[in-house]
Amino acid sequence: MNRPSSRAVSPVIASVLLVAVVVILAATISVFVLGVADETNQPGPMVGQSTGELVYNRPGSNDQIVRITHVAGDRLDVTNLEIAVDATDACGKRSRIVNLPTTTLGSANYNGDDIFDYYSPDGGQLDTSADGTWRAGETATFRLASTECELGDGDSVTVRVVHTPTESVVIKETLTAT
Repeated sequence: MNRPSSRAVSPVIASVLLVAVVVILAATISVFVLGVADETNQPGPMVGQSTGELVYNRPGSNDQIVRITHVAGDRLDVTNLEIAVDATDACGKRSRIVNLPTTTLGSANYNGDDIFDYYSPDGGQLDTSADGTWRAGETATFRLASTECELGDGDSVTVRVVHTPTESVVIKETLTAT
């Protein structure tokens, strides 16, 4: 007498279980991936154009003034900015202006080497309108201390304006003493 085999059901159940496991894994992975995608940072603000100027007089002069002008692009919230100054070509030093806006540069307003005289030789703040926003047409000004970093003909200084929430460089200018 032949008895019906119960083995035929086993491959069908295995296939159903395999499909169920794959669906559960796909759902779990997609939730994880979509959750991570939600946490990505927004892009930094865009500055379409900027200019820089290094007012430099001969050795012994105190005129080592850097001016960076935001010519075109997004408005920048000054409290979200830092200004990185790389003068390694000139004197082997670099520093970063932090805690903006400010009218003077004390130890609380820079990280790195002390290469600054004071913040704004023109008498203003980073945001000339003093409303906390750096708009197109406004200029950031600071002076490099000739006692700490004396420039010579042909020395260059690179200035980067960094948007701190995204760590993106919104302005980069390399200025040369001539």
